[in-house]
Amino acid sequence: MNNIVRDVNDTVETEYTDYEMLRQLNEQKRESRGIKRNWFAGGMIAGLTIALLISCVVYLISLKNSTDVGLIGKDAAKTEQSDSVVNPQMEQKLKVLEDSINEYYLGDISKEELEEGLYYGLVEATGDPYSSYFSAEELQELQESTSGIYYGIGAYVGLDTDTQYCKITGTIPGTPAEEAGLKAEDLIVKVDGQDAYGMTTTEIVELIKGEENTEVVLTISRIGEEDYLDITVTRRRVEAPTVNYEMFDDGMAYIQITQFEEVTTGQFEEKLEQARAEGMKGLIIDLRSNPGGTLHSVVQIARMILPEGLVVYMEDKKGKREEYACDGRRQLEVPLVVLVNENSASAAEILAGAVKDYGIGTLVGTKTFGKGIVQKVFGITDGSGVKLTISHYYTPKGNDIHEVGIEPDEVLELDAESYVKDGSDNQLERAKEILSGEIKE
Repeated sequence: MNNIVRDVNDTVETEYTDYEMLRQLNEQKRESRGIKRNWFAGGMIAGLTIALLISCVVYLISLKNSTDVGLIGKDAAKTEQSDSVVNPQMEQKLKVLEDSINEYYLGDISKEELEEGLYYGLVEATGDPYSSYFSAEELQELQESTSGIYYGIGAYVGLDTDTQYCKITGTIPGTPAEEAGLKAEDLIVKVDGQDAYGMTTTEIVELIKGEENTEVVLTISRIGEEDYLDITVTRRRVEAPTVNYEMFDDGMAYIQITQFEEVTTGQFEEKLEQARAEGMKGLIIDLRSNPGGTLHSVVQIARMILPEGLVVYMEDKKGKREEYACDGRRQLEVPLVVLVNENSASAAEILAGAVKDYGIGTLVGTKTFGKGIVQKVFGITDGSGVKLTISHYYTPKGNDIHEVGIEPDEVLELDAESYVKDGSDNQLERAKEILSGEIKE
């Protein structure tokens, strides 16, 4: 279990944020661009994780089948002008702006770049950090990334809301990021010399990812270092396992889920069957610092352990409800402990929330992050796309955990000092103690 310690107060994993804090910080942008941090040790970043990937509870819609959105397709003309920002007055103003840029702007910018800027700006105007416009190339990369294979550096990126810089929240063992010496909690100040202040995780990911065997230079602000560090990393193919497994003494199986992606369902099922074959008497599922992933993946995994009933349900702005249920045929037959922390978010909270609501396991650790909203990716007719927040999700008992989180059954802070010193994990040890008292001989 290669884990990385040191978390930041009020931090978030990839594409999660506290809305009130974000609004306040946006106001502060005008006053200061300095880096201000309140560091503390706590939480644990899972090793062997998928990296540089958009992480949220999200639907992925294939371009071929999607007709949900046609922002620049043939259906766009059907929108009533009175209800649309696209009207004659806007078109006139845009023409003035375009003419001004063409006439006076010192730099070079193409018509295509200006057009793309309009789309990015329109979605950004929602003020929702989870909603994004994707060019055709970006959308293709997003879809490819859900396979768990990509070309990058093998680092896990999240947003630090205290500073409005993205940060490294972990590295995958054996990847360029680890080999180059990147560490959890490194703030990404620049990418190839480009100031990264205020960039979203999506924007940072796009800058860091690239063709195999090319280099990217990250300018890092690191705890304990007075000056910035320039770290050069060579990109390469990264195949990131999202599930780790170990069998402890006395039949205690340990399964760590680091991300919920397309590959995760099969990986979890394989490890669960391996645990059963090796005589599993109790199970520990480690969701600490799991930032989430796809809805389909977490629901499928939940159906491997939950009793009959709801897994999760969602409600959109119109009150439409969509339910995901479990038939209970594969309900876990042994005692269960689930480890969570303040960086367990989104899809991880769906699984943890269901386990707690059904009372089939004990949650140990610290309160989870509190991301109870769902994003959906819509394809557009020209191959581009848009990701929008579309609904809230609720645990089986109807709990809305957004900006609230899930309180563990047993609250236990990670002893980060001991972990850094000798690798000891007091939260994991407590999980073993609980199982030992519940396992039937």
